[in-house]
Amino acid sequence: MPEDTSPREGFFGERAASVYDERVGEMFDPAAVEPVVELLADLAEQGRALEFGIGTGRIALPLAGRGVPVVGIDNSEAMLARLRAKPGGDDIDVTIGDFATTRWDGEFSLVYLVFNTIFNLVTQDEQVACFQNAAAHLRSGGRFVIETGVPDLQSLPLGQTIIPFRADPEGISVDVYDVVTQRFSSQHYVFTEDGVQAFPVELRYAWPSELDLMARLAGLTLQNRWAGWQREPFTNLSRAHISVYEKL
Repeated sequence: MPEDTSPREGFFGERAASVYDERVGEMFDPAAVEPVVELLADLAEQGRALEFGIGTGRIALPLAGRGVPVVGIDNSEAMLARLRAKPGGDDIDVTIGDFATTRWDGEFSLVYLVFNTIFNLVTQDEQVACFQNAAAHLRSGGRFVIETGVPDLQSLPLGQTIIPFRADPEGISVDVYDVVTQRFSSQHYVFTEDGVQAFPVELRYAWPSELDLMARLAGLTLQNRWAGWQREPFTNLSRAHISVYEKL
């Protein structure tokens, strides 16, 4: 059984959870999900997997469907309620807690964290603790997998702090950066018949090299880094990375 910590639902409470799957609908497309599941199932090597920030089960459910035993941690009861309501959702053990500190008993072959979730930890100390928590769950030879974006700071002219990245009939989204603290606010505005709804998310970005140092502090070593789930080469132009760290 897991050891619970006091949860803080933060930005993923009931209001966000009620529309989360619809707002990121393209991420539930089989073309987006299947490469993730394929690679994670391969890296699990028929062992158990633990998802940090399991949410509504976008990856956990199909991964469990592949025969990988999956458990998860999330600090949002509202998100987990959506997971439990889905077919197979009750078969996945989950606990409410901060994935930087909450512990499960036993060892895992794979711990994974996808879709920029590492950046939801808004201090460096929390991100370091996340790596340490992953390492504490892994067996020797186990892997910690992170999917996250490369900070988009090359798009910022000197002195500018805002990067718009979405504008369509359904809404607009912008990122607001503080390059001193490495904090940024992802601001999403959704147009509805009743007006405009705001969904702000506070984050802390980290460069791949900083994440590698966090891994080393936790006793993990970078094994592979790709630009995508189909193992595309990572280059200086890559907008995201899949990083695989191994516990020796």
